[in-house]
Amino acid sequence: MLEEVVLPAADGSALHGDLALPTSAPTMVVFAHGSGSSRHSPRNRAVAAALQKAGMGTLLMDLLTEREERHDLLTAEYRFDIDLLAGRVVSAVDWLESEPATRSLGIGLFGASTGAAAALRAAAERPLRVRSVVSRGGRPDLAGDALARVAAPVLLVVGGDDPEVLRLNREAAERLGVAHRVEVVPGAGHLFEEPGTLDHVIRAAREWFRQPGGDAFDAPGARPDGGGHR
Repeated sequence: MLEEVVLPAADGSALHGDLALPTSAPTMVVFAHGSGSSRHSPRNRAVAAALQKAGMGTLLMDLLTEREERHDLLTAEYRFDIDLLAGRVVSAVDWLESEPATRSLGIGLFGASTGAAAALRAAAERPLRVRSVVSRGGRPDLAGDALARVAAPVLLVVGGDDPEVLRLNREAAERLGVAHRVEVVPGAGHLFEEPGTLDHVIRAAREWFRQPGGDAFDAPGARPDGGGHR
């Protein structure tokens, strides 16, 4: 069951979110949507529903206020403002820590498109709270220097038919100093609209959040310098 919540951002803005907290959930996954999207993204909601069935809590949130969303639709001014978006994800992490029902839960971040860069920057800002990060068709390269400061294991899921984003993900992965894996979904484009491709994302994300890092060191191209995060 979803509960609509209002989260205070550090800049004084009020952000709307949908919180689901199953009984005895070990993990809370915060979703950071991509450019031009919102907490109503059907793909993110499908992933969230599957994680809820697996016993995890989820928080789907709008990274922009209603006024900002209206302005962004006309100008695209905010959707690539990674500093702003990352600050909003950090605010969500801090809010979860302040709430009695969620303060003891491990936190995972799930980012799509530009939301992946925001999630990675937030993970770098809150290394003691964020335990794992998953990116779906993300732009981790936009996280910049924060990539080297991420302390949580990172799963980068990319469509096999999304070559430019796949290249950017592989380059960003080389800058990570923790357990990580680039998971290529055969036949998937940028939005994972092809039959079965989103199911692949769901399975990979569910396992990553259950056991951050998993077999990352056994995967081709994975770096073994994040041993404390297996």
